[in-house]
Amino acid sequence: MAAGIAGLPAAPRSLAVGLSGGADSAMLALHAALYAARHDTTLHFFHVHHGLQAQADRWRDHVHDLALSLHVPCHSLRVAVDVTRGDGMESAAREARYRAFASLARQTGVVHILLAHHRGDQAETVMLRLLRGTGPQGLAAMAPYFRRDGICYLRPWLDIDRAEILAQAEAYGRLSGWHPVHDPSNADDRYTRAAVRERLAPELDARWPAWRANLVRHARLSAEARQVLEEVAADDLAGLEPAADGASFSLAAWRRLSEPRQAMVLRYWLASRGLAMPTEGRLRDWMRQLRGLHALGHDRQMRVRHGEVWIRCVRGRVMLAAAEPGENS
Repeated sequence: MAAGIAGLPAAPRSLAVGLSGGADSAMLALHAALYAARHDTTLHFFHVHHGLQAQADRWRDHVHDLALSLHVPCHSLRVAVDVTRGDGMESAAREARYRAFASLARQTGVVHILLAHHRGDQAETVMLRLLRGTGPQGLAAMAPYFRRDGICYLRPWLDIDRAEILAQAEAYGRLSGWHPVHDPSNADDRYTRAAVRERLAPELDARWPAWRANLVRHARLSAEARQVLEEVAADDLAGLEPAADGASFSLAAWRRLSEPRQAMVLRYWLASRGLAMPTEGRLRDWMRQLRGLHALGHDRQMRVRHGEVWIRCVRGRVMLAAAEPGENS
C-alpha cells in the first residue's frame, strides 16, 4: 500500500480496514498495519458478522486471530440482513455492512475506512452495469474514494490484479500459518456477481485475456467524462435561478436547455439533494409533464412521487416537498 492514497490525508491520525477474513481484505489489513506503523497512525480493523453462513462465527474468530498477531484492535459487529428486500441479498448485505461500518466508525472516532476492492472487482462492476444498461455515468463504476454517512471510504487497490493479492496471501500463510477464509457465496452463481465471475469471466479470459484491464481503463475514462458532465450540470443548475436552499428552480429556464441537458440537470439536482436516481422511463415521463404543464399553463396540477418526496411545479417553480406518512400519489 503506497504512502499516497487518493482521498487520504498525508498523515491521518486514525484509519480502519474493513476486514472480512478473505485474502483481499486480509492482505490489505497487513499492508495497512505496515503503513500505520510507519506513519504513527492508529489502526483499527472492522469485521461485520452477517450471520448468513454457518462458518460466520469461525470467520470472526479467525479475523481476530489475525488482528492479534498484527497487534491491531479488531471490532466486530453482528448485523441482521433483511433478505425480504426487493433488490436482492447482495444489496441487502452491502447496506447492512455500511451501516455497521458507520456504527463502528462512530465508536472509534475513525473517519477513513479502507476497502479491498481490486481490479477484478472493478471489471465485474463495469460488466454488471453494462448488462443492466446503467448509462455513461454509471460506467465509471467504483470510485477510488467516496463519502457516505460522514465517512470517507477508500479503495487503494482498484488497479491491483487479484493474482498478485493471492500470491501475497499464500506467501504470508507459509510464513505465519494464518490462511484466509473462503466464502462459498463468492462462487455461488445464484448471486449475480458470482454468475459473472463463474460463468462469463472464464470465457472472456480465454478469448480476451486483457478484458479486466481494459474495463478498468474504461471505468477510469468514464469517471473523467462523468466529472465533466457534472461540471456542466452544475453550471446549468446555477443558471436555472435556483432557490437559496437549492430545493427549487425555474421551469422556464429549464425549458430553454436542450433535452439531454434537461435530463442531466434533473439527475444532478436530485443527487445534490441526496435522492436516488429515477429510472429512465420515470425521468422521461417527468420531463414530458414539465414541458406540458408549461405549455398549458396549469402547473399547479403537477405532483409526482419520488421515494419520500414529491416533485411539484407551482407558479413556474419546480420544487421538492416532503411526503406525509401514508400519503399516496
